[in-house]
Formats: sequence, C-alpha cells, structure tokens
Amino acid sequence: MAFGESWHIKSRTNHCIVSGDAFVDGQTIVAALFSDPESSGWLRRDYSTGGWAQVVVAEAGVFSHWKTIYKAPVQHEKAQVSKESPIDLLRRLVEEDQEHMEKVRFILAVMLERQKVLVETDAQHMPSGILRVYEHRKEGDVFLIRDPNVSLDQVEAMQQEVIDLLENSAAPPSVDDSGDNIVTEEVVAQDKQPEQ
Repeated sequence: MAFGESWHIKSRTNHCIVSGDAFVDGQTIVAALFSDPESSGWLRRDYSTGGWAQVVVAEAGVFSHWKTIYKAPVQHEKAQVSKESPIDLLRRLVEEDQEHMEKVRFILAVMLERQKVLVETDAQHMPSGILRVYEHRKEGDVFLIRDPNVSLDQVEAMQQEVIDLLENSAAPPSVDDSGDNIVTEEVVAQDKQPEQ
C-alpha cells in the first residue's frame, strides 16, 4: 500500500462495531482507521467508548484513532447548484489522485479546516512525509492527505488555484510525462474587425 497517496474514506457508521448498539445524536464515539489489505486502502470502524475499551490497539493493527461526536444524519433536499462546493472539490481531487494536484489538495484541506468544515484528528509520520487525517465535522467522512510541505511563498498561488477551480468547476489540466501542464481546452480571443 502506498502511504504517500491521499484517500477519502467512508463516513461514520450509525452503530458500534463491537456491540451493534445504535449511536444517539451527541454521543461521544471512537473512530479508528485500519489498513484494509483486501482493497489496498483503509477501513473505518466506529465504536462506543465501551466497545473501544475492548479493542487491543496494538494487536488490532490500528493506524489512527480519535474521539468524535456522533451526529445523526439529516435528510435534506439537494439544491441545484451549478458550482462545485469546496468539500466536493476535495472529494473529486482525492478520487482522481493526480500527483501534480497534491499541494492543491493539501491547501484545500487546510482551507476547509480553517472554515471549520474539517478537523485534523491525527498526523502520522511516514517515510514519504506526514500523512494528515481530517474528518468532516458533520458528515464524518475521513480524508488522508499527505502534507507536501508547502513553502510560504507557494501558499498564495495554491490558494488562488483552489479558488479558480471552485469558480470554474472544471477538471484540472492533465500532465504529460515531462511534468509540464497541458491545457485541455484553450479559448483564444480574436480581435474582430467590423464588417464594412
């Protein structure tokens, strides 16, 4: 399994994996991430605090765990929105997993953390760098985002790239083997002479 990649992991479940008891709104629960060899990815499991007390962390192969507050799912109608929301953009960028978008994914996650949409629950030091664990405060989705160690002089440009992606709701440009950006669509403005 490649630890340098970013991951989007399903949101929280509605019951304790040990007892099977349903969670109630506002209950403190423990979320844990495990390596999932079957999918070469990650598996999230949720526990009541009593259920978590029965898990032996060292033997269970837990990658990361944290306490969180369970929020019951709210049924709401989806509004017709033409632009991609910041969290949807992050989901898309993580799913596409394009290496040249790594810094943009990280900056977007930090921006969502500052907006209190995501909360950083853990940071794991890996051979490829720091892997940050973010949880969506309301929906419980978990994102594993590699920290690309963005220098301060790059932050403003990365933030602008995120803003441009949100405003245009377009897929990012692809990259050729040389690493140079290739614009997928190009609009050329031409000066038109008035007809005589």
